[in-house]
Amino acid sequence: MKEEIFTHIDNPAQLEKTYRANKPGFKRAFDVIYPELKGNALADFWHERLNYESDEINWGARGELLLVIGIALLAGLVAKIPHFFGINEDFFYPRNIGFIVFPFVVAYFARRNKLSTGKIAISALVMLAGLIFINLLPNVKTSDTLILSCIHMALLLWCITGFVYVSNAANNVQKRLSFLKYNGDLVVMTALILIAGGIMSAITVGLFSLIGLNINEFYFKNVAIFGLAAAPIVGTFLTQTNPQLVGKVSPVIARLFSPLVLVMLVVYLTAIVYSGKNPYIDREFLLIFNALMVGVLAIVFFSLAETSKAVKTNLEVWVLLLLSALTIIVSGVALSAIVYRIVNFGITPNRLAVMGSNVLILINLLLVTVSLYRTLTKRTEINEVGKVISSYLPVYFVWTIIVTFIFPLVFGFN
Repeated sequence: MKEEIFTHIDNPAQLEKTYRANKPGFKRAFDVIYPELKGNALADFWHERLNYESDEINWGARGELLLVIGIALLAGLVAKIPHFFGINEDFFYPRNIGFIVFPFVVAYFARRNKLSTGKIAISALVMLAGLIFINLLPNVKTSDTLILSCIHMALLLWCITGFVYVSNAANNVQKRLSFLKYNGDLVVMTALILIAGGIMSAITVGLFSLIGLNINEFYFKNVAIFGLAAAPIVGTFLTQTNPQLVGKVSPVIARLFSPLVLVMLVVYLTAIVYSGKNPYIDREFLLIFNALMVGVLAIVFFSLAETSKAVKTNLEVWVLLLLSALTIIVSGVALSAIVYRIVNFGITPNRLAVMGSNVLILINLLLVTVSLYRTLTKRTEINEVGKVISSYLPVYFVWTIIVTFIFPLVFGFN
């Protein structure tokens, strides 16, 4: 890419063609070689074009803004279904929490990416099948498969969101990594929206209480629930129309938290040895151990999605390599503990689901770690790590389908 830009630096048409063929790759290569081209009028133009950031908030086209407002209101109405139809909240929310948000985010990306009718139909049918299936499961409060199916249904909807996000570029590595980056940006933006909403709610309730009106119950049942449902949708809209809002925050978070999590993980694993806690015997500790593993895995993936765009030094790669290696240790201990429990206490839906997830995560981490090591030894570029991550994502999608739909049938809804 660098040589191609150098060769055609005075050929605007060819540069534009190269840029459109691979925008992220073009920007990375151009940023590296720009110091050598500085002073060239066309190079200066491309530098400004690629790095321009508006100081104003972009509210998108009128139609897009109206769509966001409309689907945000619809999400709030879906969240209010138990109130409208007298449905038990304990029955409704665990099964349908994902359907309050994800279908509307899918609708937003479908319109934004101009998704084909066929792909829209496929996405809608899968979500409809999931909606019917999860709500037809027997209401057995002690059912492990019901809990697993509810959890993995949300993950399945997340996978469908990714399918729609990448649109017609399903095999594009950068597009898949962009989806992971979007999730990180969305967490940051949604957190800011919720903090602002929480402050506004506290002020509103407080002001009404000063004049002797207690609006707590009305406000949180009718206003706050709409705000909670709308927050991820509005956050999605803002991250897509104004990437500069969190575009500089997310990389800082990734670079800041990766070494901090690495230190924390080292200290925690050391403390486990002295604490006497045993994941082979203590079930609650094993669950916490698995939650830790998934959390660190998410940080590793988010950091790699950010880092793969522009690595400044080998230090970042070293941190990610060590973090991945330590997470492999955590995953290995968790996997051996769950195998131990299966051998000694038998197979249950929970144990099988945890074992399957651990195996998939361990394989993924091994592939990522090997790729990071090859990057450090200069055998490959950091982009190859992104390819490893993006190519493995469909495996998680298949696993969510198995746990969501197959487990309840195989284990008899127990």
